[in-house]
Amino acid sequence: MSVKKFGALTALLTGMLAAVACGGEKAAAPVNTPPPGAVRVDESKAGTITGKIAFEGTAPQNPAIGVGSDPVCAREHPGGITFENVVVSNGGLDNVFVYVKDGLGNYYFDTPGAAVTLDQQGCRYRPHVLGVRAGQPLEISNSDETMHNVNAMGAANRGFNFPQALKGMKQTRTFTAREVMVTFKCDVHPWMNAYVGVMDHPYFAVSANGGAFELKNVPAGTYTVEAWHEKLGTQAQSVTIGEKESKTISFTFKSAAAAN
Repeated sequence: MSVKKFGALTALLTGMLAAVACGGEKAAAPVNTPPPGAVRVDESKAGTITGKIAFEGTAPQNPAIGVGSDPVCAREHPGGITFENVVVSNGGLDNVFVYVKDGLGNYYFDTPGAAVTLDQQGCRYRPHVLGVRAGQPLEISNSDETMHNVNAMGAANRGFNFPQALKGMKQTRTFTAREVMVTFKCDVHPWMNAYVGVMDHPYFAVSANGGAFELKNVPAGTYTVEAWHEKLGTQAQSVTIGEKESKTISFTFKSAAAAN
């Protein structure tokens, strides 16, 4: 191999390694083209849908996780940890993905260019449940001093699978199609999982702080609002909201004992 060719190859490999060290692939800001007949939301006339996800019955005990196989994970959780299957506080159910399922018609929404973040911290995905827009960057990072492997499994969206061996590594991906939900797992630590709802509009939220949620700037109309939980399934209801109206709704999920 000539010196010139060897130098070019060395430069190429150096650039590739630098890209990985700096976080890998970066997604460009999405470009939107409104379809024919698209309608913009007049936010001065829009309303708000707020609510709570209630939980009825005795919350099941989440199974314990054995983290001893990884010294870093064990050090992070000296008192042990459990799965996040059912998280109940103040009578409300957290980690429920709430979104407008249908009714938006020809409304058109710009795709945000700012990234949504999904971190691996304390040998867990953080947050456990989140939403992102189709075409919006999703930045996935590793904040642990141990190796993780990001495995995203979608049906409507193409999955991906890559390692993040070092603390501070970041990589960005985008999803292209609406989907509830895309499941994430770590192939190194089998207890690690997360769920990502991919939406083609901004009307979604994840219940927190006792099951509370809020959908802002909703135009007047009648919609199907659905609540999704990883273990307890889905519930849906029809909601009609007027101009500048604040509407409160609620969902109630039941424990196995309460459901019988």
